Amino acid sequence: MLNPNQIEQSYQDFMKNLPASAHDGVFSIGLQFLYEQNLLETLPTCEEDSEDLSQYFHVVESPEKVTLFNDHFIVWIVPKMDEELAMTYVLIALNHPQKPHLEIVFTTHGVYNSPRYVLKVLQYFLSDVLETEATIISLEEHG
Repeated sequence: MLNPNQIEQSYQDFMKNLPASAHDGVFSIGLQFLYEQNLLETLPTCEEDSEDLSQYFHVVESPEKVTLFNDHFIVWIVPKMDEELAMTYVLIALNHPQKPHLEIVFTTHGVYNSPRYVLKVLQYFLSDVLETEATIISLEEHG
């Protein structure tokens, strides 16, 4: 696993040229995305969900951002002010031993810039990346 200095250096490298680093672009999360992905429903109850990936992260907080990491992912949650609009950038990278690979970047703003929506969308994308990785591995093994 990468050490905190390597994780921080990867973050700095990604942010220096975010448009080039985010190969699929930066997703702006709004009502249409939340509706299409069925993320507008109420949050689940406090019952433990074994599929909830958020309970398996180490957390490092700094004045600039919150960094979450585990064996599979590194996630940076970065609050920003764009003019007078508060927004949050979330960068999701696969935690490869030599260097993280940035998979998804999304932003939230306005009424969708709340911890509830940021974490719901984060959970959605983490699950999506895991499913995609499992499919790729399966195709490689059987292909």
